[in-house]
Amino acid sequence: MTVKDKLLAHRIYLLLAALFITSLVVSNLIFQKFFYWYPMDIEVFDTKLFEISVGILPYPITFLITDLISEIYGKKAANQVVVTGIFASIFSMAIIYTANAVPATSWSPVSDKLFTTVFGSTAIAVMASMLAYLFAQFVDIQIYHFWKNLTKGKHLWLRNNFSTFFSQFVDTCTILLLLCSFQIIAWDKFFGLLVAGFLFKVLIAVLDTPFLYLSTYLFRKRFNLKINEEISLI
Repeated sequence: MTVKDKLLAHRIYLLLAALFITSLVVSNLIFQKFFYWYPMDIEVFDTKLFEISVGILPYPITFLITDLISEIYGKKAANQVVVTGIFASIFSMAIIYTANAVPATSWSPVSDKLFTTVFGSTAIAVMASMLAYLFAQFVDIQIYHFWKNLTKGKHLWLRNNFSTFFSQFVDTCTILLLLCSFQIIAWDKFFGLLVAGFLFKVLIAVLDTPFLYLSTYLFRKRFNLKINEEISLI
C-alpha cells in the first residue's frame, strides 16, 4: 500500500472513530426522552412495541462502525475506538456535572431546576451506559472475530448479525438493570423495555447489513484488499 493510501485509510479511520464517539456521547445525553412507534398493535409486559428511549436511535450506529472497523482495520483498531469512547463519555460526564453544580443567573433561559431535570441523572446514566457499553462492545468484537476466523472472512452477514444480536441483548439488559437499580426507571417497566429495546435494535441491525456490505465492498475496491485482509495503521 502506498503512503498516500495509508494516509487516506488513517483519515477514514479517524472519521469513523469521530462518528462512533459522537453517537455514543449523544445517546447518553438524550436517553431520558422516550418515544413511541407503533407499526403493529402488540403489547409485551404492558409495554407497546415500540416504546423506547431516543438514546437507542444513535446507539446501533456504534455497533455498525465497530463491525466495519473490525472488518477492515482489525480487532486491535476496533478495541482502541471502544476505549476512546469510554474516555469521551467520562469527559462529557465531568463537564455536565460541573455545569449542573454552578448556579444559574436570575435571567438564565435555562434554570437550575430545568437543567437538573434534563441532565441531573445523566452522570448515573453515563456510568450505567459505560458499564453496559464496555461489556457489550467487547463481546461484539470478540464474537465478530470468532466468526470471521471460523469462516475465513466469508459470510459477512453471519458475523455482523450474530455478534450484534448477542451484544445488543447484553447491552440492553445490563443498562436497564443498572437504571432500574438507581430508580431512574421503575422496575415494572424492565421487561417491556428490554423486549422493545432489543427487538428494535435487532431490526436496525438487520437493516444496516446492506450498508456494511456496501462499505466493505468500497474499502476493498479502493485499497485492493483481499477477503479477510486488513489494513494496518502502523
